[in-house]
Amino acid sequence: MTTAYQHLRATFTRLSRFEHLSAIAGWDMQTMMPPKGNLARSEAMAELNVLQHQILTANDVGEWLKQAEQETLDDVEQANLREMRRHYNNAVLLPEALVEAKSLAGARCEHAWRQQRIANDWNGFAENLREVVTLSREEAAIRAQAAGTSRYDALLNLYEPGTNSADLDRIFGDLKQWLPDLLQKVTAKQADEPCLIPQGPFDQENQRQLGLNVMKVLGFDFDGGRVDVSVHPFCGGIPQDVRITTRYNEQEFLSALMGIIHETGHARYEQNLPREWLGQPISHARSTAIHESQSLLFEMQLARSKEFLQVIRPLVIQQFGEQPALAEQNFIALNQRVKTGFIRVDADEVSYPAHVILRYEIEKALISGEIEVDDIPALWNEKMQQYLGINTEGNYRNGCMQDIHWTDGAFGYFPTYTLGAMYAAQLFQTARSAIPGLDKNIANGDLSALFNWLQQNIWQQGSRYSTAELITKATGEPLNPRFFHEHLERRYL
Repeated sequence: MTTAYQHLRATFTRLSRFEHLSAIAGWDMQTMMPPKGNLARSEAMAELNVLQHQILTANDVGEWLKQAEQETLDDVEQANLREMRRHYNNAVLLPEALVEAKSLAGARCEHAWRQQRIANDWNGFAENLREVVTLSREEAAIRAQAAGTSRYDALLNLYEPGTNSADLDRIFGDLKQWLPDLLQKVTAKQADEPCLIPQGPFDQENQRQLGLNVMKVLGFDFDGGRVDVSVHPFCGGIPQDVRITTRYNEQEFLSALMGIIHETGHARYEQNLPREWLGQPISHARSTAIHESQSLLFEMQLARSKEFLQVIRPLVIQQFGEQPALAEQNFIALNQRVKTGFIRVDADEVSYPAHVILRYEIEKALISGEIEVDDIPALWNEKMQQYLGINTEGNYRNGCMQDIHWTDGAFGYFPTYTLGAMYAAQLFQTARSAIPGLDKNIANGDLSALFNWLQQNIWQQGSRYSTAELITKATGEPLNPRFFHEHLERRYL
């Protein structure tokens, strides 16, 4: 006789296969698809989203969840059942019509944004974004009523279960107390330390080869993934077939390289999720902040360390040749340079949190109805000047139109970047304590001990534990922002 839990396993395995198709179709949409294919692809993906929603919210699934509670399950199965219930509860609240409308509006907004951003066309972008915001508010209201939370917290919970805006306000409030002073001290210190800028142009094919060589150093499995070009860097696909992207600028190579390293951090996590649980919710990455902790551990903690920079510098010279800016000390200083700028994905790790807090504060006000879409540019400019001393008035493409997240209604995602940076600092410091001579290993190009530690403590755990439990098991305590503060002071002061 088939048990309720076995029925659920079969259902979630089926869902994972549709998710596979959706992920690859989404990757193709952003990398290979010709522009005229957008409407047909958007409709096909909306249809697929509705089908997945129907499968997940079927009456039988609700009944099986109740029955499985009474069955004898081991610890792993109980954790999987908990995650199944979370996915079901998140889905069953939403009517099919809203799922379809959100999918279509998001695809339309994202596709148009690609050209509208280049053209600095805020008015065109705002027209599409209004529909996305309207539908996101509708979703937030439904979720908030069911959960008894604020609308923004209801969306935040989709990305970071167990975290709310009160937690974020406390963490970010503390950050805002010390970050401006630290930023000022570091920029003042570095003003007396001249740094040469590499002289291009840097051929795109050479940049691509450099990225591939660094991905090899970082252990990316090329039999289970690939790298391509997109308007905005991302990591997608599935654990058996991970797709990452970057974007190239022939006037400088570090943005594309650090983008590759960031996305490789995401990819290594995906490629090392527990294979014995694949197809089940427990095999998924724990949360968005934990995912970002892996990409930021690679990009910031590891790749901007002097030890790792010494390892990849010969690879850079191999592609672009010797020049004064690539001398060892200058190359290290170049990658540890702190300078405020317009673009979040290119920001150094000291100024990066300011970009995140700005977006968090705007999207929270937007979902709650305190502001409207038309208010975004002025508020963006005000906060950019307040936090980073930069004027974005009229510069929409490098201001409020630079990111892809809001185009498909991913409100609640942005805070996880800075939470991820904090988790990354805590994990890296714990790994350094656990692995004698880790910095020396890195300088010798041996990253195996670090990756083994991450695999054992984070990657192989999937969603078996809550975020707080996972971090406590790995580091001995829940999230502690002190590690991030100490890391920045140690590296930059």
